Amino acid sequence: MPYSSIQELPESVREHLPAHAQQIYQAAYNSAWNEYQEPSKRRGEETREEAAHKVAWAAVKDRYQKDERTGQWEPKQQH
Repeated sequence: MPYSSIQELPESVREHLPAHAQQIYQAAYNSAWNEYQEPSKRRGEETREEAAHKVAWAAVKDRYQKDERTGQWEPKQQH
């Protein structure tokens, strides 16, 4: 089910990602939720929710990286 607000995101997302990364996650998840409505568009036996979470994390990881020392998510340096 799509997330209508940041407060509805999974606790693991809210507790670990900065606010901007949470916005990216929410937008990507909601978009993927709509895009992968048909099972034929998903991989294997993947559920719609699993597919949407994978897309959301990929979107976050495109713009943020986890600092190995601190465990904090930080914006990637743009070249």
